[in-house]
Amino acid sequence: MEFKADALVLRAADWGEYDKIVTLFTAERGKLSAALKGVKRAGAKLRFAAQPFCFAEFVFAEKSGRNTVISASVHDGFYALREDIACYYAAVCVAESCDKLLFEGMVSPALFLAAVRALGALSACAEGGARGEGKIEDGKSGSSFVLLQFLLTALKEAGYPVSAGDCPHCGEPLSGRMRFDMESGAFGCEACGGGVPASESTYLAIRAALGQGGEGTADGVKRALRLLSAYFSVQTSELPALAEYLRL
Repeated sequence: MEFKADALVLRAADWGEYDKIVTLFTAERGKLSAALKGVKRAGAKLRFAAQPFCFAEFVFAEKSGRNTVISASVHDGFYALREDIACYYAAVCVAESCDKLLFEGMVSPALFLAAVRALGALSACAEGGARGEGKIEDGKSGSSFVLLQFLLTALKEAGYPVSAGDCPHCGEPLSGRMRFDMESGAFGCEACGGGVPASESTYLAIRAALGQGGEGTADGVKRALRLLSAYFSVQTSELPALAEYLRL
């Protein structure tokens, strides 16, 4: 049986002397694995389809529960990402997050769309130069803010939303020193206790990324990414690519 699907390449692994196995995130069928035969040979026509972040329409042949890619038509390779190390690692974080949050066959159209948009925005940042700090459409700057927006969307779609409203315990507006609950994903005031310490700049950066107002300063966004890295680890698993990105 043959079928088509728009898909993003999340990762690829060598299989035998000339083949690769790719893990794909498809809009229609969720995450799936497929063989790409002969793509390690010089001049292989489908070599591009095994590249990280390749966004293409794939045609599969399915037999006995195994998928083989028989053709692909690229929508976007996001090639500019290779020119900027910060944007490249941010893109790796996007792919790794999807891989960690999805299981085989899990369909999430909102996460798929968010991933494609994030890769497009990161590619635009890379073209802007300055280590991923080029301006993007909404006026926010850099790969860090794009990544923060994506991770918040990914966590929400996975059932672990981050709440950056008033204190959930006393209902007071938050400012100054506050706390973040790693179990509920909510910010709370210091007086109500619970959770880990969080700065106001972290809180405001997350509000900005959620479209709730606030100011996403460079320091605040980096702090917010560190917080989400810890939160992601508590709720699902570690993101090595995010840790690497934060070390840049």
